[in-house]
Amino acid sequence: MNGRIERSGLQVDVALATFIDSEVLGPLGLDATVFWQGFAALVTHHAPVNRMLLDKRDALQALIDSWHHERKGKPIDMGEYRAFLTDIGYLVPEPDDFTIGTHNVDREIAGMAGPQLVVPVLNDRFVLNAANARWGSLYDAWYGTDALDAPPARPGGYDSERGAAVVRAGRAFLDLTFPLDGSSWADWDGAGLPALCNGDQFAGQKPGSILLCNNGLHVEIVLDRSTPVGSADKAGISDIIMESALTAIVDLEDSVAAVDAEDKLLAYRNWLGLMRGDLVASFQKGGKTLTRTLEADRTWTTPNGETLTLPGRSLLFVRNVGHLMTNPAILLADGSEIPEGIMDAVITSAIGMHDVKGLGTVSNSRTGSIYIVKPKMHGPEEAAFTNDLFNAVEDLLGLDRHTVKVGVMDEERRTSANLAACIQAVRDRIVFINTGFLDRTGDEIHTSMQAGAMIRKGAIKGSGWIAAYEKRNVCIGLAHGLSGKAQIGKGMWAAPDMMHDMMQQKIAHPRTGANTAWVPSPTAATLHAMHYHQVNVFEVQEAVAQEQTPGLDALLAIPLAEGTNWSEAEVREELDNNAQGLLGYVVRWIDQGVGCSKVPDINDVGLMEDRATLRISSQHMANWLLHGVATNDQVMDSLKRMAAKVDAQNAGDPLYEPMAGNWEESYAFRAACDLVFNGEDQPNGYTEPLLHAWRRKKKTAMAKVAELA
Repeated sequence: MNGRIERSGLQVDVALATFIDSEVLGPLGLDATVFWQGFAALVTHHAPVNRMLLDKRDALQALIDSWHHERKGKPIDMGEYRAFLTDIGYLVPEPDDFTIGTHNVDREIAGMAGPQLVVPVLNDRFVLNAANARWGSLYDAWYGTDALDAPPARPGGYDSERGAAVVRAGRAFLDLTFPLDGSSWADWDGAGLPALCNGDQFAGQKPGSILLCNNGLHVEIVLDRSTPVGSADKAGISDIIMESALTAIVDLEDSVAAVDAEDKLLAYRNWLGLMRGDLVASFQKGGKTLTRTLEADRTWTTPNGETLTLPGRSLLFVRNVGHLMTNPAILLADGSEIPEGIMDAVITSAIGMHDVKGLGTVSNSRTGSIYIVKPKMHGPEEAAFTNDLFNAVEDLLGLDRHTVKVGVMDEERRTSANLAACIQAVRDRIVFINTGFLDRTGDEIHTSMQAGAMIRKGAIKGSGWIAAYEKRNVCIGLAHGLSGKAQIGKGMWAAPDMMHDMMQQKIAHPRTGANTAWVPSPTAATLHAMHYHQVNVFEVQEAVAQEQTPGLDALLAIPLAEGTNWSEAEVREELDNNAQGLLGYVVRWIDQGVGCSKVPDINDVGLMEDRATLRISSQHMANWLLHGVATNDQVMDSLKRMAAKVDAQNAGDPLYEPMAGNWEESYAFRAACDLVFNGEDQPNGYTEPLLHAWRRKKKTAMAKVAELA
């Protein structure tokens, strides 16, 4: 364990303090003494406000719990319900008309529409892969997934039949997106430049490459007859490269297990490596040691002979931690842990200055902005607090006002219901709003925990409030001027191996007017990019802006079971589904510190899981326990049977520690039990307090074992 060093009254982990002084502040020319004095003053002012806002969450929840408890299952009158929520300050008045005033926003956010990746910051290999996902091979994406309507590739080397199907699909995509004048791409022999119906789609060329553009997205046709694919192709086309993930979120929150100074230092160091362009990852693959670095920018010559340079990397946001958690990396003067969101705001912004000041080998923002996504805010007061905090960070670091931009995750019920007021609170720095079904559903369940038993988890996706939530997000964003200035985003496709289904369903996101949506991998980004060629999102936004915004009654409708009597088999099925997903995620979080991974579900389908999926599963089980749909014995029976199933699913992992039969020794199993049996008492239903506590216990135990060895 590292010791601590005093910095202006703060007790800072030695390794973290050394990193900040020498690697962050030093290259920026910032005086460390002045920085730490300012940091301490900032924390002294903002930490009590942070605490007050969390206390208000608890107070509101207690009032809502009492209101539902007193009704004892009576039908809810929406007028009465809205009046109650207004009286207690949960609902605030709609603001007068306003338009956001955000400036200096990169075009990937303001003027383009395309996929977005979210990647855990602790894994350098994954982080680099996401940052480099700006460009992706459509041929590879089709060849290696089930997205293509063709037989899968045969094992044992290149499958020429599968390859031919990929080439045919590529020609069809080009014909649809970049039609030729009087002919088909299948007929082009590679001589000269193809005659496009719309000459404006021709963006540039260089030896072996033709660059096209549609709906603001670029597509590169690679000509190389020296490759197996190109040599067999009439035109010598060896690949079609898509401009894919325009933006990526480097995540310090839901997809990571960062519980102490050691974890946070790794997170900050990887973020610095991205901002300076010197992050390197070495790893084993296929018996070889591979090295991954950031991609360089790409250049072509335009039709008028000028040089066109396009970024080789996705534009990067960093997602900070929300207002709830604290972290022992820095202790305050009274010995308490620093609010982690405040620590993140200061340190990730200081690291972002390396990009703003041009100190790295590559550029992230070309407008001099630092992009921070702020999750799990409850209502406009908390959004205003974030705005005040970012003001203070800018003053501390000597940055111009609104250099630090903010993305608002619309994933808590109080934020959804007051979205316009939340946007107004950050109106001059907002660059992003995003719906998040899973966290939003977790908060839906916890907020109305006392109202009654909820419908089954799968059925919640079809609830009326979900449709209202998704529609309101776009309508409210457009009404306040986000189009052309900010992203309106949609949620994750969770099944990375089910690309055929993704291609059928995820086109719905751009059709809503959302100019970005989350995907689980660079390959998925390349495939999803095709949807933004099919849909001109900014034209859709013009139409949606004329539509009526769904009212609050639809949004506030609680997905209650209302007397449904499920059979014992149905209850067992629901409990098993929740328990298996919960355990499959928690066991990696607690035992291995993995915050996001592809976890097999109860049907052995790999799904991307993070804390948001855990929140809904644990809260749903806690709700059914509270209202007598299931008993403690039934829940424990499911947990134990599903622990054995999860053990079997992870049998091939040499680092895996079985849970079944080790009920007291397995910190992961005990953590999962806590999340369910104590779920009613968790602040807003969040899983972080229990996960962090159990992970720290696990790390302590691992350290003791290492010492004995």
